[in-house]
Amino acid sequence: MQASIHTFAEDGSGSALLDDGRLVTWPGEVFAGSALRHVRPGQRVSVEVVGIEVSRLWIVGIGEGEVIR
Repeated sequence: MQASIHTFAEDGSGSALLDDGRLVTWPGEVFAGSALRHVRPGQRVSVEVVGIEVSRLWIVGIGEGEVIR
């Protein structure tokens, strides 16, 4: 699903707003495994969510197996 970055901390943790308005968070470990170097508030990302926490964060086309179509 798609989301917009809400916050991003130096340790890699952060939060995002889903398109339905829900706020979800992720720990630094999720960002460390994302192949991303930085995100900024308002940036659109793809996320997988378990409960209210992001389990995977990525931008289509960045990282292993991500192809821009």
